[in-house]
Amino acid sequence: MANNNSTKAVLYAFSANLGIAIAKTGAAVWTGSGSMLAEAIHSYADCGNQVLLLVGMKRSAKEATQKHPMGYERESYIWSMMVAFILFSVGGVFAVHEGWERYIHPQSIENANTALLILLIAVGMEAFSLKGALSAMAEEKGSQTLWQWFKSTHSSELMVITGEDIAALLGLVIALLGLGLTVLTGNTAFDAVGSMSIGVLLIIVAAVVGTEVHSLLIGESAEAIRINIQTYLEAQPCVLQVLNIWAINHGNSVMVAIKAELKPELTVATAVQEINAMERQIKLTHSRVKWIFFEIDNAD
Repeated sequence: MANNNSTKAVLYAFSANLGIAIAKTGAAVWTGSGSMLAEAIHSYADCGNQVLLLVGMKRSAKEATQKHPMGYERESYIWSMMVAFILFSVGGVFAVHEGWERYIHPQSIENANTALLILLIAVGMEAFSLKGALSAMAEEKGSQTLWQWFKSTHSSELMVITGEDIAALLGLVIALLGLGLTVLTGNTAFDAVGSMSIGVLLIIVAAVVGTEVHSLLIGESAEAIRINIQTYLEAQPCVLQVLNIWAINHGNSVMVAIKAELKPELTVATAVQEINAMERQIKLTHSRVKWIFFEIDNAD
């Protein structure tokens, strides 16, 4: 379900951004607006990003092999990290450079009213894309705030798409302000500053998204699942104490490692039965838990 939701969100975003990119390119060529050119580049970068996300999602669905017994689900994190880098380099750095060039070498703005209209249409299309992303994350997000979800989610694709869409909407607002002030005052510096501001915004979003994806890539804990499993185990009569639990995100799946002390009077056969029963219940309660490694010990 999570993967289907992510795919829909990525396709929504790709469709919206491709249409926006084409419209912005025409407007940038027609008007000579730096903010509009920065926004066009941003949209094309987003389209490329979404293709990379789809490739990552496809590759992460490959079956496990003897060489990769846990499968390839974490590969989606690698492609999401690539997207964050592209957002930084292609979108952010180029927009700052382009804005600076237009600031020190001013260019006149033509047909600005048409560009403003296109930007307003683009706001509507980006809102459509963001709505798709928010809808896709609704089940996973639950009652969390958007920021809480962003910090805890295992869905790197949804994280990237949501970050891109929010950045795109804010970027469009900045472009509207920059171009609007240029039209009102005749000072093209506003448009150039708008382009640089869009670039800085993209760099910040790329850094935040990249930090979160990096955390997933090196093995981030599925903390809510870990806490729930610990509470469940501590309530079991056969468990004397829970010594340690790991619950590590592995794409859409979770790997759980448990070290616990069981009652010493249990026979080996009974202990095996108890452990198997607890593992079945954990997997039944948490559909994302795919692997459980249970170690009996009396010290961590």
